[in-house]
Amino acid sequence: MENSAAPHAGASPQTSDAWYASLKLQEHELAGAVLSLVEPLGTLVTVKSLATGRYIYASAGLGLMFSQTETGIVGLSDAELMRGEEVQAMRRAEQAVMAQRSVVLSEHRVELGGRRREFSVTRIPLGTEHVMAMWVERTEERHRETHLQRALNQIEQQQKALEQIRREMQQGSGRDETSGLYLRAQFDDQLLREIDLSTREHREFALVLIALDPAPTAIQSLGEEAHQRMLEGLGRMLRANTRAMDAACRIGEHLFAVLLSGVGLATAHARMEQLRRQCTAQIVVLNGQDLGLSLSMGVASFPHTASKQDELLKASETAVQEAQRRGGNQVVLAPIPFGML
Repeated sequence: MENSAAPHAGASPQTSDAWYASLKLQEHELAGAVLSLVEPLGTLVTVKSLATGRYIYASAGLGLMFSQTETGIVGLSDAELMRGEEVQAMRRAEQAVMAQRSVVLSEHRVELGGRRREFSVTRIPLGTEHVMAMWVERTEERHRETHLQRALNQIEQQQKALEQIRREMQQGSGRDETSGLYLRAQFDDQLLREIDLSTREHREFALVLIALDPAPTAIQSLGEEAHQRMLEGLGRMLRANTRAMDAACRIGEHLFAVLLSGVGLATAHARMEQLRRQCTAQIVVLNGQDLGLSLSMGVASFPHTASKQDELLKASETAVQEAQRRGGNQVVLAPIPFGML
């Protein structure tokens, strides 16, 4: 069976010509085949004569769109189908195509049946007197984008109001103003108490270090305010997902710690994995843009991972660094030394 493979993207003109010749098709047959594939995908195609300003080819869907169901729009001009400013926008786009002699993508708003509809139109010159255009409707997509943007703006205003109330209520409490969490001094005291309690009662507890992953370049370009919003978002998540007996603290510029009282390594890992997923889904908004929240976590336990304060901290730090080395947005368990198994 003869194999007529299509030419690859880097094929020479001679190769492409040979492949086309092997199809034994007339040019109009190939054009018709291409159109029959494109139009069912919701793409509408036109060819316009620039000399007359009239359409010489148009998909049947365009006739329906412009309420020309009987005759279609072939033979008509934009002036017979659209409003004046819409006609001018079409003409400017066509002039740009002919001036650049290349593919040009433009956006158009057309009022049809009393409703404004939006289209992306890709144009390419055909010779010196004709322009082919492919129309794709974006109306519903734009509506969804508008609704999403409105919702993000509302969430942002709510988050600002809640953070303002939280700051006023915590004023003078000794907590971190941005995150609303305990500070390093409280963390050190609580860690010593947990070690003493666990040693006396022969029970374990978990230490989790949490680091904000570096934000994408687009988010970093928003500056310090974006960073503050992410810290606020993380603070909200930690306050909402820790028990009264636990301690969630901010111990550095980008570093947080959670002490999980009476919790073993496996349970701590499961809880932090759940928290990580919730943070990933958390919406943190600045100027109508969702910033996202990506965390790396390192989990260690006392006394199985380490039986001394500095060793426990070191084990958690190593685990969170390993999470970041793996690309971030994950939870890593500190290893249990062989001698403690």
